[in-house]
Amino acid sequence: MSELHKFLFDGVPVRGMIVRLTDAWVEILKRRRADDAATPWPWPVMEMLGEMAAAGVLMQSNIKFNGALVMQIFGEGPVKVAVAEVQQDLSLRVTAKVVGEVASDAHLQDLVNVNGRGRCAITLDPKERMPGQQAYQGVVPLNASAGQGQPDLADVLEHYMRQSEQLDTRLVLAANDSVAAGLLIQRLPAGGEGNIAKGEMDMDEQMEHFNRIALLTKSLSGDELLELDVETILRRLFWQEKILRFDAQTPRFACTCSRDRVAGMIRGLGQEEADSIVAERGEIDVTCDFCGQHYRFDAVDAAQVFAPPGDQPPATSTVQ
Repeated sequence: MSELHKFLFDGVPVRGMIVRLTDAWVEILKRRRADDAATPWPWPVMEMLGEMAAAGVLMQSNIKFNGALVMQIFGEGPVKVAVAEVQQDLSLRVTAKVVGEVASDAHLQDLVNVNGRGRCAITLDPKERMPGQQAYQGVVPLNASAGQGQPDLADVLEHYMRQSEQLDTRLVLAANDSVAAGLLIQRLPAGGEGNIAKGEMDMDEQMEHFNRIALLTKSLSGDELLELDVETILRRLFWQEKILRFDAQTPRFACTCSRDRVAGMIRGLGQEEADSIVAERGEIDVTCDFCGQHYRFDAVDAAQVFAPPGDQPPATSTVQ
């Protein structure tokens, strides 16, 4: 079962969380393979999406927000856009649009940042928007990295969190065809939440503690993150630290698509465009990019979409 564990370092202004997506990740991949209209993602794309899913869960669980956290990576390369969406209850879904060939050894730079213009956008979309309220969005270049050489997704997101939250962060991410996992360590703001040592701790002391724990965190390899259970990882890395644990949470796969949402999309096309599609193809057939669900609207269904409220007979077609 997929699991998320949050913890604090006793007496030190540092928090952490670790996620292992197992059944949730397998379900996402299974639906992709079962969708007749889609092909399995190439291995590098699958790995990137798994890391995005794990990172999205970590970031969503790190904020107090009633809505969806949407991570999008877009730019120039065979991956035109990749999306991971995580709701407040840690239900998640991912997808990517891939055009052209993907090399078996492709990295983030090759997939979406060929000309250095790739971007990662993090959007916080409120579940219930107030009048005039807009979704918050932060954007960071994919070549933003504190390290040297080609940045990976962890580098990019560490940079994003330093810029957006002004908090030092370390991330380890990994994914294969059965597990998507991540470990996040973050320095708490002075006087903020968490179990901080009694008495004031100056910035030098805070950074000394954070750097020590961050160094331990970065010693964890991707293979270890995928193969070892949570208890083993925490014991191996932080056996000299006193850790305060919280109850585990259970991320899961869930898609927010629905027939009503698809009808709204068709309504947005306009009746003339919708009628022309029905005339040409006999129906409007929409497949959800996230879960592979098919929604079919024949001529009667399409007419219902544009009928005035209260003047709509029962639908003639069903979801398949």
